[in-house]
Amino acid sequence: MSETSRPAPPAKVAGLRDLHVPGDPLVLPNVWDAASARLAEAAGFPALATSSAATAAVLGYDDGEQAPAGEVLAAAARIVGAVRVPVTVDFERGYGLAPAELVERFAATGAAGLNLEDSRPATGDLVDAAEQADFLSAVREAAVSLGVDLVINARTDLFLRRPVPPEAQLAGTLERGARYLAAGADCVYPIGAGDPGVIRELAASVPGPVNVAYGNGKLTRAELAALGVARVSFGPALQRHLYGTWGSAIFSAVASGENPFAL
Repeated sequence: MSETSRPAPPAKVAGLRDLHVPGDPLVLPNVWDAASARLAEAAGFPALATSSAATAAVLGYDDGEQAPAGEVLAAAARIVGAVRVPVTVDFERGYGLAPAELVERFAATGAAGLNLEDSRPATGDLVDAAEQADFLSAVREAAVSLGVDLVINARTDLFLRRPVPPEAQLAGTLERGARYLAAGADCVYPIGAGDPGVIRELAASVPGPVNVAYGNGKLTRAELAALGVARVSFGPALQRHLYGTWGSAIFSAVASGENPFAL
């Protein structure tokens, strides 16, 4: 670890980990820059998450590891530095960094946790479960060797990418979730899971906390809690809703000579 790095304090990482409670989920608004992070913190959230797509958008790139790793890490460091609460970062599949370099550079941002997904951003192809488990294990081992603690949220993409028939998605997700937790992950994120029965089975059968996307409000926070979810996140949806609802209207009003503050 270099002298300029500043890993998250152990108490902050432990605090983030402890907030993952099945039935009383940690709700994480996904932010994209220091300004949005400060707004979310002021609203009272005990922790924040970033969205890779939302962060890439403000950096001028498409999602899918199109933004350079250095720019993503710098953006994460600015967000962490702007707030007092723990921050967990959507780091896609690691931006091609080897585990030791990934951990060293990521820890320097001060973030308390990160998402790592099991499909290849460039193609959408699902990574073999054993290969992804080995990757997660190597990340955890690198963290331990560097004396760094991180909350690892293992995203699994069977419901998103759908490489197998629907009847195989749940079983495959359960297998991957168990593998990833055994490899050192703290939480499993089956992105794309939206059916209440499926979510209930995941929460009951995955041997660790389960993260579910809010899904534009198809299930309420109370309903997700009743299903046993331990973490609720929003991905890029909040940014897209904000910009889609107000951004276009504001600039259109200015362009047409209307008062944008009257919207």
